[in-house]
This record gives sequence, C-alpha cells and structure tokens, in this order.
Amino acid sequence: MIGFSTLRELRRSLAGGPGYDGPRSDHFDGRHFFNPEAPAGRSFRDLLRWHRTAQRRPWPQWVENRARPALPAHLEAGQLALTFINHITFLIQLGGLNILTDPVYSARVSPFRRIGPRRVRAPGLPFEHLPRIDLVLVSHNHYDHLDIHTLEQLKAVHDPLFVTGLGNRAFLRQLGLRRIEELDWWQSLELRRATVTMIPAQHWSGRSGGNRNRTLWGGFHVRAAGGTFLFAGDTGYWRHFRDIRRRLGIVDLALLPIGAYAPRWFMAPQHMNPEEAVRAHLDLEARVSVGTHFGCFQLTDEGIDDPVIELAAARERHGVPPQGFQVLETGETRHFRLRAELLPEARSDAGRHRAAASK
Repeated sequence: MIGFSTLRELRRSLAGGPGYDGPRSDHFDGRHFFNPEAPAGRSFRDLLRWHRTAQRRPWPQWVENRARPALPAHLEAGQLALTFINHITFLIQLGGLNILTDPVYSARVSPFRRIGPRRVRAPGLPFEHLPRIDLVLVSHNHYDHLDIHTLEQLKAVHDPLFVTGLGNRAFLRQLGLRRIEELDWWQSLELRRATVTMIPAQHWSGRSGGNRNRTLWGGFHVRAAGGTFLFAGDTGYWRHFRDIRRRLGIVDLALLPIGAYAPRWFMAPQHMNPEEAVRAHLDLEARVSVGTHFGCFQLTDEGIDDPVIELAAARERHGVPPQGFQVLETGETRHFRLRAELLPEARSDAGRHRAAASK
C-alpha cells in the first residue's frame, strides 16, 4: 500500500487534469457538469456545518477479513463470478473477461500519505493475486474511486483498457495510462466481447476546489456472454434507475451503493442509504443486486455495520428476499447465473462508438 511521496505527485493528484471542454447538454453547461434535478455537491459552508455537528459512530481500528477468495479456474457459459475486494472494488469474471470496478488498493483514500480516510481492513484479494485484468471501469475522480497508484500498477502489470467519464482521459494520460476510452451518459463502447454503456448517476466530481465538476461522473452497464451487469458507481436516488430499466432492460446483477449516507441532510443528494438502494433495485427490476461502498473506509457518520443492518430491514419492508439483494463478505467470491436479454430499443437509444481495443 503506497502513499504520495513527492510534492510533484501531490500537485498532480490535486490538479486532476484539465477537465472537459465540449458542447452543452442537459448535464453540461459548457464548462461544468451538473445533475439535472439536484445540486452537484455541497457548499463549503455545508461541509463546515457537517464537521461541526457530526455525530460519528466509532469504527474499529482494524478488522480481519473472514472470507477467502475462490477465483474460478473455469466458468461455464452463462455464469458470472463476483469477488468483493473492498469498498466499491469488485472483480467481475464472465465470458472470458476479467473486469475491475473503481479499483482501490492504497492505504488511504486521500492525496496525502498520513491524512485522510484510512482503510480498516486489507483488500480481500491481494493485488498480486489478481488474474489478468482486461477492463477497468472508473466511475468518477473522487479519491475513493480513482486511486492513482492502483491504476498505475494495473497499467504496469496488466495494461487493461480503462473506461471512464468525459474529461478523465486527459488526467489518466498524465499518469502514463494510454488505453483509455471516455464516455458520456448513454454512450456505448463496442468491444470484441462486451458492450459498455455509461449510465447516469446523481453525484459530483473533483479532486480539489479548483476542478470541481469539470469531469463527468456515472455508472456502467455491461453486456457480455449473453447477460448483463450494472455498476452504479456513487449516486443519490433519482429517476435514472427507471430510465436505465426502460432503455437497457432488466439486468442480471446490479452493484448498488449502500454506505456513506449519514447525515442525510448532507449526503442524500449524492449517496443512497439502504432504503433508497432497495428502491433502486426495484426500479431496475434487477434479478439480483449486491451492496457496495461500505465496510472499508470511514467516510461518513454511520457505523461500520450499519449499512448491512439497515439493508436487511429495508429488504423486509419492501418484501425483497435476502437472495434478491445480497451482501458479500470482503474477499468472498460468489457465482451468479446470466439470464437477461437486452431490450430491442436499447441499441437505438444509446449513442455508440467503436474502440480500437483488442479486448
């Protein structure tokens, strides 16, 4: 686990690249991205109020992982293997592809070596035990999602294709990454063995005050091996989940955030709580959902176990069985069956471009 060692690295991380310049849209004003129906981040005054009034539940200094990964030597047709590495980082294996979501292996999610949220457990799958990585999905540029050192290591060892939102490609190129595709909401990328579509999220971006909302945030819908999965990234609850269902059809597996939600007056526009995550699961009509964004870094006020406890209560309120919205132990590998089909209108709904990628 590596921290920033030079002032140059710190400046590079805080700068976050030049941002995006392009035509206006319903979520871009020509310079900054925005949420159509919610603020894109909180004000500095709100941040000070939160820290002044915070009632943080204590977290343990360290937690030993109880699960051990069991990566498949072979997957049958129509199977997906999911391994929970930590926080929002998953290894997804299907159709001969190995995919990582927002990979974070550093000790802290911060531009600083000794300041900022520190992990309370080891990654459930050590970096050196990763299989060949073909594709990395980077939802946005916050420190607990875009971890510079992990991405650099992945480039050096695996040289995968990185897919991210508008404006992040220039930053990633400054880090020495070369195989990068960036997408707008609803835009799709045709690969040899998969179709990747960026989907909306209600969130914000920025690595310092000077680059706030200059790059796009979102999630990803992936179709491969005859099935589909959805990685929601960071998001508040919004009607976009119903839009995703209408445009892209039912997904076999949805990775939905359930943590970093307290206090609600501050977090609601940008992070779902477990109740809202269950509502998102129902909006998507997902065959199975799995909780993400919890249990590794203390980012907000709730306790380390609260997301899982509150998810169980929310499932019961909405009549969702435990197998319908699951939680994996850090380090656990679980198998899922792919059954969903893409709706016929999905291909005409999503703007597409082709990647010169071999994977």
